[in-house]
Amino acid sequence: MSAPDTERFSTSLDQAKNYAEVWTIVQETAQSALGKRRNCMMLFLDDLPLQLGAYYPVGTNNIVLNRALVDVVEASVADKPTVNALVYNLLLHEYLHALGDLSEVGVRREVVDVAKKSFGEQHIATVLARKSPWVLLKDLPLGSAYTPKRVMEIVHDFEKTGRYIV
Repeated sequence: MSAPDTERFSTSLDQAKNYAEVWTIVQETAQSALGKRRNCMMLFLDDLPLQLGAYYPVGTNNIVLNRALVDVVEASVADKPTVNALVYNLLLHEYLHALGDLSEVGVRREVVDVAKKSFGEQHIATVLARKSPWVLLKDLPLGSAYTPKRVMEIVHDFEKTGRYIV
């Protein structure tokens, strides 16, 4: 991948304003790095245990993202690029499962590979992919972190396409 691509992907991720914009970057980087793409995915936000970032119910077009985890990171990390990098990593991981790789070890390696090719070695998305997104929680007093369980919500306008097969 050329330097202009990594610069474009980095700038787009750093400046993304919502889940839909991060999702577009997930799809573009997976397409660019792996030549794979799947459309018509849906995103749900739910309050899950903090050790679970997200999950993909096999055989669906759904990704469920841990809203409580994103909230904790947003409250403790002031900069939007880091939060975007966290969301990117979690969504990319589940997207790779949706693309057919059900191996946790294999998907973790692929996330690092896609991030490195797309953003370069030093970008926060690559650092989180290599170290684990939970590195953002290491200095937080999570024992007292309690958020009441909210109703699962769907993210409207998550994916802009109306086509299932590309």
